[in-house]
Amino acid sequence: MDLVPALDEPLKKVVGPATAKVMAEHLGLHTVGDLLHHYPRRYAERGELTRLADLPLDEHATVVAQVASARILKFNAGRGQRLEVTITDGSGQIQLVFFGRGIHKPHKDLLPGTRAMFAGKVSVFNRKMQLAHPAYELLRTEGDEGVGEAVGNWAGALLPIYPATAKLESWKIAKAVDMVLPSAQEAVDPLPPSLRDGRALIPLPEALLKIHRPDTKADIAAARDRLKWDEAFVLQVALARRRYADAQLPAVARRPRAGGLLDAFDAKLPFTLTEGQEKVSREIFDDLATEHPMHRLLQGEVGSGKTMVALRAMLAVVDAGGQAAMLAPTEVLAQQHHRSIVEMMGELAEGGMLGGADQATKVTLLTGSMGAAGRRQALLDLVTGEAGIVIGTHALIEDKVQFHDLGLVVVDEQHRFGVEQRDALRGKGKQPPHLLVMTATPIPRTVAMTVFGDLETSVLDQLPAGRSPIASHVVPAQDKPHFLARAWERVREEVEKGHQAYVVCPRIGDEEDEAAAKKGAKKKSAEEKAEEAATAEKRPPLAVIEVAEQLARGPLSGLRVEVLHGRMQPDDKDAVMRRFAAGQTQVLVATTVIEVGVNVPNATAMVIMDADRFGVSQLHQLRGRVGRGSAPGLCLLVTDMPEASPARARLGAVASTLDGFELSRIDLEQRREGDVLGQAQSGVRSSLRMLAVIDDEEIIAAARDEAVQVVAADPGLERLPELRTALDALLDAEREQYLDKG
Repeated sequence: MDLVPALDEPLKKVVGPATAKVMAEHLGLHTVGDLLHHYPRRYAERGELTRLADLPLDEHATVVAQVASARILKFNAGRGQRLEVTITDGSGQIQLVFFGRGIHKPHKDLLPGTRAMFAGKVSVFNRKMQLAHPAYELLRTEGDEGVGEAVGNWAGALLPIYPATAKLESWKIAKAVDMVLPSAQEAVDPLPPSLRDGRALIPLPEALLKIHRPDTKADIAAARDRLKWDEAFVLQVALARRRYADAQLPAVARRPRAGGLLDAFDAKLPFTLTEGQEKVSREIFDDLATEHPMHRLLQGEVGSGKTMVALRAMLAVVDAGGQAAMLAPTEVLAQQHHRSIVEMMGELAEGGMLGGADQATKVTLLTGSMGAAGRRQALLDLVTGEAGIVIGTHALIEDKVQFHDLGLVVVDEQHRFGVEQRDALRGKGKQPPHLLVMTATPIPRTVAMTVFGDLETSVLDQLPAGRSPIASHVVPAQDKPHFLARAWERVREEVEKGHQAYVVCPRIGDEEDEAAAKKGAKKKSAEEKAEEAATAEKRPPLAVIEVAEQLARGPLSGLRVEVLHGRMQPDDKDAVMRRFAAGQTQVLVATTVIEVGVNVPNATAMVIMDADRFGVSQLHQLRGRVGRGSAPGLCLLVTDMPEASPARARLGAVASTLDGFELSRIDLEQRREGDVLGQAQSGVRSSLRMLAVIDDEEIIAAARDEAVQVVAADPGLERLPELRTALDALLDAEREQYLDKG
């Protein structure tokens, strides 16, 4: 009798070194346990076809479909040939293309009426969706014993479709899962028995068997319910332990003093704070007054006045004898924050200077590219306590940066920073400083509970008075070129009214781009060249430098056009921004360096080129740069993507609403959960494979409540060794550290 492989057995001993290498490199699967937790994405029913209309563009997809027709065509004056196969799901169809010597086997296999599983990358050619050179596995029909035997052997009428790659198709993963499935019996159950029984959840080994080889749809539902609970509960236990540990840490209470800097600042404000700003400020001041560190997430719509709330918190800490540091992701944003905070504070920011107010403090800027003298002075201001407020980039984190008494760290646009960077700054206080994390990307409640589970959340959803509406439209440049011509006319009209405009491009476009392209280019075979010619690869993204030149020579000639991008010298960037803010530049052609924090109320129009190459939240952020004054804003999303594509649907969603929370839901539904969970920051694969943070709100909320009770009763999980083991497995040391530093 064969031995059942252990859950920590390396996959190469079970599936062979070649397959194991692909699984490790492309799917992050290393052990038998990893493969058991690589769940099917969906299931195809025998006799039922997949909806081809829902295929995601530019992604690797697996479909079950039927061959409608097949034909061989010649191209290149008869020197090349390709096989075109049309497959259908009854309601829609997609074309498969095979080239050169690779057409003979599919021509023999893929006869009209044949049913098969197909896997490949979805692309667009001649405005139609297609799969070029897909892999396929024939599915046998009743009584046809010879074809697709491995697929035919899978249990039941439900075919599992696994997340796969171009190098390892779904059906090959299914065969590997068959080899490790007996090991499911060894799975350690992390849920306390009382929780499992109370919620009528099936045992973990049974859930693993049913998720991979279900007989019925009820099997899938029962398995999913159980596996979602595992993920939600283990993650919430980790976060609850973090919150418990934080509550034990000491911190200096920071209470603003009457008649101090904060009162002086409030007295000179030319407007009243919104109700939302008042409410959130009270929450923050209450936290600052306690003797354990504040951990608060401040999220709000673009332009809702988060910086004002953060500044008042910083002033309160300075009043209480401490210092406050604001960490910004880019030099452009750090300089912008410094400039606007100094302007808002006026003489209150002139501490130690002639004409400075009695309560004034010094507001210092520290970035990596400052000259030696300016940097020396900034470091001196921090260590002596002369500077109550410092605004900077990651340069603040360096070892030689020392504070006199760091009381508050404000992290702007949290998602741009790795955890180590945030943690290094938090380590610079005599005791742990209070932490305020800000994001202008609205986060649904479930994500806040999951990703920022160790932070209390404050929401600013009111826009200050005087903000204008922004009209957004999709400009289909390929379908309707005259729409693009009209877009440039609209920019001219805005400039003629005395306003300014942004044009955003996804790429810089200079020698470095060209050098990188040459370096990355490899010699192509004749077959690859033929395929490329036939499939017409998407053109490279539009570039700032080229677009600026074309606009200045063409549709925007006569206007003052400048460029701004991340590879410019900091002084040059600052000078460009100053000219734009002063109204000297009429059109700014930029990369996403203008995405956050840039505030020019006179800018009313924005044209985003290749808008389909940006994410939903990013488009919303960019759009927030216009409509910041009394004149209405206009945002035009230019794309070449066909009308039926998912990319166009995404742009349509952005154009249809200004509600950032609604857009964040759309964004999340279209992305893998791992992206949301800070995977890029933690450097570790997301532990969430089954849980969908948008759809499973009830499970996450219930798991959080259960986790709080478990940790309160047993912080070290001494009485729950299985849960502790699962915590170690799902949240390995690196990921625990990530949560630790949230």
